[in-house]
Amino acid sequence: MNARYDIVVVGHGAAGLAAALTAAETAPGASIAVLERASASASGGNTRWSPSNMRLRSVDEVAPGFEADMLATTGGREAAYYRRLAAEAPAAARWLQAHGVEFHNPPYYLSKGPPRIQPVGGGLALVTALGRAAKAAGVRFLYECAATGLEGRALRTSQGMLEASAIVLACGGFQGNAEMRRAHLGLGGESLRLISPGTGCNDGSGIRMAIAAGAKPAGDWKGMHIEPVDARSSESAPVVLVYPYGIVVDALGRRFVDEGAGLMHETWEDLARRIHFETPGSIAWSVHDAALLDIDGYQRAIRSEVAPVRADSIAELGARAGIANLEATVARYNAAASADPARFDPYRADGLAADASLSPPKSNWARPLVRAPFLAWPLAGALAYTFGGIATDEEARVLGGHGPMPGLYAAGEITGHFYGSAPNAVAVLRALVYGRIAGRNAACMSPIS
Repeated sequence: MNARYDIVVVGHGAAGLAAALTAAETAPGASIAVLERASASASGGNTRWSPSNMRLRSVDEVAPGFEADMLATTGGREAAYYRRLAAEAPAAARWLQAHGVEFHNPPYYLSKGPPRIQPVGGGLALVTALGRAAKAAGVRFLYECAATGLEGRALRTSQGMLEASAIVLACGGFQGNAEMRRAHLGLGGESLRLISPGTGCNDGSGIRMAIAAGAKPAGDWKGMHIEPVDARSSESAPVVLVYPYGIVVDALGRRFVDEGAGLMHETWEDLARRIHFETPGSIAWSVHDAALLDIDGYQRAIRSEVAPVRADSIAELGARAGIANLEATVARYNAAASADPARFDPYRADGLAADASLSPPKSNWARPLVRAPFLAWPLAGALAYTFGGIATDEEARVLGGHGPMPGLYAAGEITGHFYGSAPNAVAVLRALVYGRIAGRNAACMSPIS
């Protein structure tokens, strides 16, 4: 296969589909191809498996303080990028609605956080709706076709050469590449569990070929979004997010974090990273008593299909789970968790702290574990996406050493705009917004436009 298209998009997730469909709407009649390394039935990358939370109050309004929160997360970097994201996010959500995507407020977290909306049906509904619309608009999909090299405005692929007036790279980060994970995330990165079946398709090939062609690297190459999941589950994203309301111990029964340091979405990345890189066997345990079961809606924060280890005493729980010294650890914790339990509020940072004798401290939700049944979930860190990528500007143009690279655009996880920790509920939103920007600008390069 050797062919020429007006626009070629690499990647079939939120960013790639948004780019392809927007290009088709901007330049009707333009020849557009989407390359997807997976089969049609497995296509969609990370988006297909994601709940796709979006940091919006509604389809008409971003969450309050959006730009300030983004800059706080990035250490003041990327102001123009996030200003454009905030400005165009509501329009992107309404565009999805126009293509049949419905939204609701996701019952995903217990503790309060920024407002979020979510497609009904999650990322699969998003991928399905945009893919259907793109095909109806004449976009051609080339499945099981991997891009292997970039030469100006031509792509080497596993099926031949493709030339184009504009190319959009939307093929994800390097989370599916064990060698790159070890090189950039550190020793142990190669053994990280991947959070979904689609995560492994993002092998960093788009990043590598763009840099080889002259694109500048950008973002936090040591950074990643990683979540605590049930280590026993084989499902996609089987998160266990009730850990703030109990204690977290390693296999030797040692607490190693402040489980109540902040709201769940503020602490889950640090916890998951420390579990994988710092605990014996890369496993920890979230330990609770029956008081967890009294929290209204606690089930929505547990997406594992496997029941917890359950026992009538802490000693029995330790024996069943294989946790050493659990009785002694719980006794020390209970002695320090002496504040009034009536102050407990699972939906906000309640200030119910253990006393200063406890190390590590527990800053919120510190109730003693005293009532049977006692429960424990084994936790592992699961990698969702990486932060290192290629540099782009607010027009989604790929930046080289001398400015924008002609005819080359990029959006989504392949671009490097995250630092330190992932801003909550932004990954899919920025993929959509900048995918649409890339699609519009790529369409302007088309001879038919």
